[in-house]
Amino acid sequence: MKVSSVFKLGTVATFSAILLAACGSSSSSNAGQAKNQTLNWMESSALPTMDPSLATDVVSGETLNNVDQGLLKFGKNSKTYPGVAKSYSKSKDGKTYTFNLRKSKWSNGDPVTAQDFVYGWQRTVNPKTGSQYAYLYADVQNANAIMKNKKAPSTLGIKAVGKYKVVVTLTHPVSYFPTLVAQTSFFPQNKSVVTKLGKKYGTNAKNNVYNGAFKLTYWTGTSDNWTLTKNSKYWDAKNVKLQHVKFSTVKDPQTALSQYQSGKLDATYLSGQQPKNYKNSKNYFSRTGSSIAYIELNQRKDAVLKNKKARQALSLVINRDQFVNKVLDDGSKVPTGFVTTGLSIRNGQDFAKSASVPSAVDYNLAKAKKLWKEALKETGKTSYSLTLLADDTPVGKNTTEYVQSQWSKLPGLKVTNSNLPYKTRLARSASHDFDAVVTLWGADFPDPITDLSLFTSDASYNNGGWKSSTYDQDIKDATTTNANNPAKRWDNLVDAQKTLMKDQGVIPIYQPGKPQLVKSTVKGLIYFPVSSNWDFSKTYIANK
Repeated sequence: MKVSSVFKLGTVATFSAILLAACGSSSSSNAGQAKNQTLNWMESSALPTMDPSLATDVVSGETLNNVDQGLLKFGKNSKTYPGVAKSYSKSKDGKTYTFNLRKSKWSNGDPVTAQDFVYGWQRTVNPKTGSQYAYLYADVQNANAIMKNKKAPSTLGIKAVGKYKVVVTLTHPVSYFPTLVAQTSFFPQNKSVVTKLGKKYGTNAKNNVYNGAFKLTYWTGTSDNWTLTKNSKYWDAKNVKLQHVKFSTVKDPQTALSQYQSGKLDATYLSGQQPKNYKNSKNYFSRTGSSIAYIELNQRKDAVLKNKKARQALSLVINRDQFVNKVLDDGSKVPTGFVTTGLSIRNGQDFAKSASVPSAVDYNLAKAKKLWKEALKETGKTSYSLTLLADDTPVGKNTTEYVQSQWSKLPGLKVTNSNLPYKTRLARSASHDFDAVVTLWGADFPDPITDLSLFTSDASYNNGGWKSSTYDQDIKDATTTNANNPAKRWDNLVDAQKTLMKDQGVIPIYQPGKPQLVKSTVKGLIYFPVSSNWDFSKTYIANK
């Protein structure tokens, strides 16, 4: 999941265990609860969309996760829990899932039915919709052919049996499939509403309906703040304590801290020197997410950026240890590769360690200069200029400024920084309108494939255009031939990351930390490092 600058959608042992924040849990009574059940929440970027088929970022995902609900949802202990589906079963061959739906309603009173899931899934994989997340459906029968315009969306391997049963057919067993259907891209969609609204669907609070714990009651489509209100039509509304969740976009960390201290915010993310100043506070939480900050280089047309030596030079000249510990100093980590530390563990071995390529994240100025000179010579250049694109947030600006200072050490290289609003930067990345761009990706589920599937030759998120037939084959084998062989599948994915890193297909910079202050009156927050990160359905405000 593309993540905002503060950050970003379990079936295996993983570092991504669900964490319960700000101790305490909701109870069935109102004892100890404040009269005003409003949570004031900070985001560093504005909300881009509320269309489940088009959402790609954590801000949209986090909001959608609280106003809508899929067949299953993430919960405690890295497990999936019942959502709209009250139960499900899997066939012996692992290729057919049957979900039994509870009777629930949309915010407009319409029943949520199996047909809503069929329509939502078909709409997402339909190439005309333009979903960048459609690739998550690749293992559902006929999905790949549909995405390539070779079959009709109606042939997708999902069918409604009556109003309250969904049957899904896969092309092969997928061990993590239950975690997929908990993603926002697999949410149901009300066909009559979507059809009536057309292009207006999901563009503001009114142009949508909701089936989750909350409904979006204020958002203009461009506003920097938006409000969720308890959804009385939600099937478990009696256990939802909050009446409102008010989101505010605050890009400046000092402004956010001031608003937290004055009571305008109940939680704030920290950056710069702030984590040092507050790490001993009882309200301080150092969360580690399964996200990675990396640089994509546009290799589609540019001869220099297509050159492996040039890419290696641009990576080797970055002193990640200095950047993480001296510039950020917020709990972030130096990465070992693209897949983050702790995302997936097998037989006690962390995938990130098994698939590490030290040279892809090392700092070696002398070698970087040597490789850069060779790259310029091989491409017939004596000098080179590029623009480094990133978000206009504090961490985005810190990153571009630091990388610019490092890259400028390479002879003949001129670097210009361009920091843009998050939504604009996302659009530029998606349209391949960049030389180099700082991107953040968050794992959607606890398996390496959630990260590595980004860089196959035809992947929608492969904005830089890096290609490797060896890589493609390893990913294909991991998802088809060896899907039911955990050991061989693991080896396929290890080999894939090593291919990506040895060729410096992308440049990992850091694994972000997420230091945060949360007021002690906020109880029952549920945080999970993968996917949409936050669930407010059990949250409440306690008396002071």
